[in-house]
Amino acid sequence: MDHIAGKRSGLTWAVNLSVIALVLLWTVPTIGLLVSSFRQADQIAATGWWRALFPSVQNSIVRAGDAASQREEAGQFVIDGNVFDTGSGIVTAFGTSSREHAAHEAGTTASLADGQRLTVEADGAYRLESPAKFEGRSPRIFVTAETPPSFTMTNYETVLFAEGLGRAFLNTLTVTIPATIIPILIAAFAAYALAWMEFPGRALLIAAIVGLLVVPLQLALIPLLRLHNSLGIGKEYLGIWLAHTGFGLPMAIYLLRNYMVGLPREIIESARVDGASDFQIFLKLILPLSFPALASFAIFQFLWTWNDLLVATVFLGNNQQQLVMTGVLRELLGSKGGEWEILAASAFVSIFVPLLVFFALQRFLVRGLLAGSVK
Repeated sequence: MDHIAGKRSGLTWAVNLSVIALVLLWTVPTIGLLVSSFRQADQIAATGWWRALFPSVQNSIVRAGDAASQREEAGQFVIDGNVFDTGSGIVTAFGTSSREHAAHEAGTTASLADGQRLTVEADGAYRLESPAKFEGRSPRIFVTAETPPSFTMTNYETVLFAEGLGRAFLNTLTVTIPATIIPILIAAFAAYALAWMEFPGRALLIAAIVGLLVVPLQLALIPLLRLHNSLGIGKEYLGIWLAHTGFGLPMAIYLLRNYMVGLPREIIESARVDGASDFQIFLKLILPLSFPALASFAIFQFLWTWNDLLVATVFLGNNQQQLVMTGVLRELLGSKGGEWEILAASAFVSIFVPLLVFFALQRFLVRGLLAGSVK
C-alpha cells in the first residue's frame, strides 16, 4: 500500500521549502534595489537598505563659511552657519581634525589655533570666532550626526531626464522588436521541418542545434563583426538584427521543435489525407496550436535583446544617434561606476517595458516551457 497512485509524497515539505527559498532569493534583492533607488548616495554608503526606515549615523566634512561672510561682534570676528545645508539631523559630536573627528560633544566649544573658537550645536548651527580678521580658507568641521530616514525622487529625475534617453528608448525598440520577430519566423519553419518532415540528416541537425546551445556567443562577436564590415552592414541596424537572430535561433528551434513534436499526430495526418500541403498544415494548424511556445520564446528573446549591452556596443558602437538605453544608463554611472543610487533607479526604469511584455504573455510561458517534458 506504500505505492498507491495518488498518494502524497513525503518530500512535499522539502519542495515547498525549496520554492520559498527560491522566491526569497529573487525578491529580497529586488526589494533592496527598489529601496536603494529612493535613497541618497551618502545614505547608501552609511547603512544597508534594510535600515532605510531607521535613523543613521553619518560622518561628514563641512567647510565653514568663507571670509567674505564674516562680521564683527564685540571685538570678535564671527562666521556662522549650519552644517546641514539641506535636510536635517542631530549632531552628536564634532571635531576640527580628521584624526579626532569626534573629539567634542555637540554644544561645547573647541579651541583652535590663533585664539579661534568653534561651537557646534546639536541642531547643526555653528559659530566660529576669532580675535583677528579671517583670511584665506576657512577651517573644516568634522561632524558626526544622526540623520532621520529620508527618500528622494532625484535619482529617477536624473535617469528619466538624462540627455538622449528618449532617443535611446526608440533605438532600443528599433533593435528589440525586429530581433525578436525575425528569429521566431525562421525558427518556426525550421522547427516544423525537424518535427514532422522526414529527410536525411534530420537527427544530425537536431544534435547540432543542441550543441549550439552551449557555444558562448562571445566567441563569435569579432569574427561576425568582421564579416558584417566586409558586407557593408557593420554598425547598422541590419547587422545587429542578424547577430541577435543567429544567437537566438538555436534556443528558438529547440523550444519550438519540442513543442510541435508533442502535438497530436492524428490532426496532421487527417489534414494530409484531406489534401493539405505541408505549408497549409504549418500555417493553419501548427502555428495556432504552437502559440504558447512562440510566446515563451518571445519573452526570453525580448528580455535578452532589451537588456543587452555587449552585442549592441560591438555591432552599433557608441554613436549617440544609435546608442541604446543600456548605453545611456552606463554613461550616467561615470567611469568609476560607484553611483549605486543611479544604478538602482536605472534598473527599474529599464525594466518597465519588459514587465509589460512578460505580464501580457505570462499565461503562455509555463505551457511553452513544459512542452515535450511529459508524454
